[in-house]
This record gives sequence, C-alpha cells and structure tokens, in this order.
Amino acid sequence: MADCSVTLCSLELSNPVIPASGTFAYGHEFAEYYDINILGALAVKGTTKDKRFGNPTPRTAECTAGLINSVGLQNPGIDEVLAVELPMLKRVYNKPVIVNVSGFSVEDYVFCCEKLDNDPGVDMIEINISCPNVHCGGMTFGSDPKNAAKVTKAAKRASSKPVFVKLTPNVTDITEIARACEAAGADGLTLINTLLGMRIDPRAKRPVTAAAVGGFSGPAIFPVALCCVYRVFKSVNIPLMGCGGVQSARDVIEMMLAGASAVQVGSANLINPFACKEIIEALPAEAEKYGITDLKDIIGGAHV
Repeated sequence: MADCSVTLCSLELSNPVIPASGTFAYGHEFAEYYDINILGALAVKGTTKDKRFGNPTPRTAECTAGLINSVGLQNPGIDEVLAVELPMLKRVYNKPVIVNVSGFSVEDYVFCCEKLDNDPGVDMIEINISCPNVHCGGMTFGSDPKNAAKVTKAAKRASSKPVFVKLTPNVTDITEIARACEAAGADGLTLINTLLGMRIDPRAKRPVTAAAVGGFSGPAIFPVALCCVYRVFKSVNIPLMGCGGVQSARDVIEMMLAGASAVQVGSANLINPFACKEIIEALPAEAEKYGITDLKDIIGGAHV
C-alpha cells in the first residue's frame, strides 16, 4: 500500500488531505458524521478580531460546475473561537489544527496571531489575504506585493507558529505576490482562494447574491488552481498547500505533482460531508494505480 504520509513544515501528517477553511465549520460539527481523525490536518473557519455577522443574504448562488459564495467572514471573533470552538474540537480531534485569520488592518492580523500563539492547541496559522467578500482588508492586502509582505512580516513577528499565507488568483501575477510573502518570512503558501464571479436572475434582472459579486469555487476552478500551484512552485522555496476545486484522490495527486506538499478540499465538503473521508480512503489505491509508492516522492514531480 502506498505511503500517504507527508511533512508540512514541522508537522507530520498521516495524509495530505485537509478540509479548507470556511467549508468545514470548526470541525467538531463533522465529527457527528465520521471520525475526523482520519484527516491529515484541519483548517477551521476563518476568524477575525471581532465578531462578524457577515454579508446580507442571499449569500450563495449555484453554478453549472461550482458555487458563488458571499458569506463575508461570518464568525464569533477570536476570543470565542479560542474559548469555545477550539476546546470543542479538541474533545473529538487529536491531529494538527490550522486556524485561518482575516483582518481589516495589519493590527487586526497581529492581534489574532498573538492570541493564537499562546494556544497550545493551534499548530499553524493561515493568513487569509485573499477573501473577495469584504470591502476592505482581505484581498486588498493580497493583490499588492508590498501589502502582502507587510502583513506577512507582521504575522511572523507576532507568532512563533508556522505561518502560511493564502493567496488570491485575482491578480496579474501570483508568483510576484508569492515571492514577496516568502521574502517577508512566510513559512508556506496556500493557493488558491476563490475567483471572482457572479450570477444574475433574469426574472428579477438583479444579481442573485445581495453583494452582487462573490467567490467562485468548485470543480470548474481546479485547472486554474493547479496552474497557480505549478507556477508558484517554480518561483519559491517554501512549501505549498494546493486548494481549489479538489474533488477526488486523482485531484490530490495532480496537485502534489504540480508542487503541493498538502492539499485542501473546499466546496466538495458543502456538497458531500464525507468528501474528505472518501478521498483519503481512495488515495492509497489511486496512488498505486500510477505506480506511486510514497506520496512525498511526487511533490513537484511534474516539473522537468
């Protein structure tokens, strides 16, 4: 049977499959369906300094091969995440925990990172500078190399834990942003977040979501995400987590061949709560089908 274990910075993962932030709630909710300790790691729902209700409803719109979401970072705030959500997760889960952080200023990111640094139950911080569903912060930082570097440097100063930076594809050159984050001290990068998209209701003659534009995810964006991982792998020397449209064990293998050390599964969880479990269970046989005996050996293997 193929060895599916991988190393992500200092973390040893039993497999490379990680539910993406925002698609798996705080993890403990999914423990009602199956033993979530099968996961390689778990990225909890994105958090901000203060509690957020999020964007007005409706917030989602279906597409032929994906989903538009405009949730707007709804969450209870960092203090409640640390006091309530993470302890609840700890009762049912003993593998690595990644906390995704968003902010509207550099100070917001620093505040959250300092809080998380003091929690032994947090193994990694994922800095979200790529959310398209807020009017300031988020993608504002991720679309400019200088701003991306500024947030990255501040987050690294605020925390001794590994810091991954989640990048947006909604830029001219994602490799430029990636190099800026690496130079600022990022331990790794997650790519990609959602693309910009929208739907319009022909009867109402108005956008389907209240915010008009939202984040487009799902299988339609997988080739874009794969391309971004492939390009960034050649541009930096830090590990990558691939994310975007991953639906199957084959998708995981493709992401790793492109250069990902671990792979996040996002919108598939919203359609099928067992998606991560099924992908993990299928992964050893899928690897053997292609003559792969150790997944660590194929990271970046598509590059010549």
